[in-house]
Amino acid sequence: MTDNADDVVEHRPLIVAGSGIAGLSAAIYAGRSNNEPLVFEGDEPGGQLTLTTEVDNYPGFPEGISGPELVQNMKKQAQRFGAEIKNGITESVEAEDRPFTVKLKNGDVYTADAIIAASGASARTLGIPGEDDLMGYGLSTCATCDGAFFRDEKIMVVGGGDAAMEEANFLTKFASTVYLVHRREEFRAEDYWIDRVMEKVEEGEIEIMRNTEVTELHGSREEGVDHVTLVSHPEGHPTAKLDDPETEEFDFDVGAVFYAIGHTPNTSYLEGTGVELDDENYLIAQGGSGGNQTATDVPGIFGAGDVVDSHYQQAATAGGMGVMAALDADDYLEELKREQKAAAKSEVAAAESDD
Repeated sequence: MTDNADDVVEHRPLIVAGSGIAGLSAAIYAGRSNNEPLVFEGDEPGGQLTLTTEVDNYPGFPEGISGPELVQNMKKQAQRFGAEIKNGITESVEAEDRPFTVKLKNGDVYTADAIIAASGASARTLGIPGEDDLMGYGLSTCATCDGAFFRDEKIMVVGGGDAAMEEANFLTKFASTVYLVHRREEFRAEDYWIDRVMEKVEEGEIEIMRNTEVTELHGSREEGVDHVTLVSHPEGHPTAKLDDPETEEFDFDVGAVFYAIGHTPNTSYLEGTGVELDDENYLIAQGGSGGNQTATDVPGIFGAGDVVDSHYQQAATAGGMGVMAALDADDYLEELKREQKAAAKSEVAAAESDD
């Protein structure tokens, strides 16, 4: 805990780290349970959904809704039930003592009886020209979310692992042709996914572009992606060999590009707390069929959304997990109150016996 209690800005029963669908769903339920949740928005306020122009698969919106609008609606709903949402990035959590100490990157310090980690996972990008302008406008990191917007278009998928294979396979439902771009000759994906993609290759639905990388995206927010610039080299990793005469640069027409090069879970602030992470730094929650499924191995810290879920990564599943985390946190806080009351009674009884 912080050395000087005067340094603490405020104490709350519950702090939620992250303001995506998981965090806001947790805040709605926690607010309704009178747990006075304080939500820190993180470095991606609203989460990845703010990069999605149209959300067609979130239940309850038959005509669809824009990602930013959905996030804003959920913020208002959470605030209606007493949640407070602040701009701030969680830098560290101290779990050695109770209450927890939460430090933000701006230096502010808060304490909390319980914490919901809903800080999500950031999709990896290539860092190439055109990326920032076209994200959400023909460039996406979620085929399930956005694939249906590009029916009968040529669609490019970038990646060589399981996620890329799965996304390419899924996108054949919509695309005229799916082009799978991979920077090496060999894929990292499991044989199961490679075999499924190869079946689609034989059927003419997928074309594989090996030893190839995307170096620039072209288009506009009004018209979307128009074409991409690619480089290829027979030995792979062409961007590392741009001066090699065997490296070929060329433009290629596509109507959409999907990155499937992995996600980085935002869990660095939990280092040192004792919370267990998997090999890719996703938070490990208890799971199971009973209550407390979102609890970590540190009592009082719960996880929800993409910070836990490396597989489904959908807005609806994140929202459901946020609800579960809020309910689990409420049970924990109620039990904590009972323990504190019992301890207070014991102290009073001991004092009276001394008299």
